[in-house]
Amino acid sequence: MDKVCAVFGGSRGIGRAVAQLMAQKGYRLAIVSRNLEVAKATAGELGGNHLAFRCDVAKEQDVQSTFQEMEKYLGPVNFLVNAAGINRDSLLVRTKTEDMVSQLHTNLLGSMLTCKAAMKTMIQQGGSIVNVGSIIGLKGNVGQSAYSATKGGLVGFSRSLAKEVARKKIRVNVVAPATRHVKVTGIPSKIL
Repeated sequence: MDKVCAVFGGSRGIGRAVAQLMAQKGYRLAIVSRNLEVAKATAGELGGNHLAFRCDVAKEQDVQSTFQEMEKYLGPVNFLVNAAGINRDSLLVRTKTEDMVSQLHTNLLGSMLTCKAAMKTMIQQGGSIVNVGSIIGLKGNVGQSAYSATKGGLVGFSRSLAKEVARKKIRVNVVAPATRHVKVTGIPSKIL
């Protein structure tokens, strides 16, 4: 059976880097993005039998349909990476409510919906989930209160889900990358 990895947000940034690594490790990939053309380009650059899918993770029906398509063409998803995310930097008093809602829906609800959809097959076969958070979700940052809330929420969600599904041989982890400009306890992030 093929190892199948779905990378939501896999067409650029951290998601793209993860997709490149997973391709090298022999996984068949589903590169998932809101922009199908960019996802197709990424899948093509990876070589092999990787496929591209369009999905808005904030829409439950999109997520469910995407999982059905992935399983139809690639097989059951063994490994899920949630790297889809948006950021609308602004001081809270200047942040538009629709920007707060869109960040919550994409960064937090989107990962919850993809995890829920992945559970349908992972509960029977086991699997692994990696949610991409941010150091901002742990430490906060000026002008990023809404973004920080979404990424902090992702940490709590990931910890709770890990406890819910551990007995079904499903691992759930969250990573919290930092930019080069953020220091954690005085240590430059490039050293971490």
